[in-house]
Amino acid sequence: MKNKEHTRQVLWSDETKIELFGNNAKRYVWRKSNTAHHPEHTIPTVKHGGGSIMVWACFSSAGTGKMVQIDGKMDGAKYRTILEENLMESAKDLRLGRRFVFQQDNDPKHQAKSTMEWFKNKHIQVLEWPSQSPDLNPIENLWKELKTAFKGAEYFRKAL
Repeated sequence: MKNKEHTRQVLWSDETKIELFGNNAKRYVWRKSNTAHHPEHTIPTVKHGGGSIMVWACFSSAGTGKMVQIDGKMDGAKYRTILEENLMESAKDLRLGRRFVFQQDNDPKHQAKSTMEWFKNKHIQVLEWPSQSPDLNPIENLWKELKTAFKGAEYFRKAL
């Protein structure tokens, strides 16, 4: 990206899976020798992972945009519907103006011809993005925080 002002106009996006009962992150416990299997040093599990949800979200330097739960398998048509129902509203809520730049990865459903035509018809500039580079997307940091908070809330609910 050319400069700091240009970066402020980027609306970053991605999808992620959040485990409802499984581990979203590694857990470590400090314990005394020979106490590994004491209940206070173990994390309960659910058979077969216990389920998950998929979400799409976006954010910019101004804050977070919409977050959408994805029901079922996402294909190009479902992705385009998510964009149609959430992208422009997110850009408006974040006061990005009409000349914002949209970031998405190179997943085939993102690059579908009908989706790219939709961007063109809406005059939305799509940021060129290198293949296989999720580590470059700052939304990965948001996902980490969300998954950590979600897991913390689960343990808090169990403690009540």
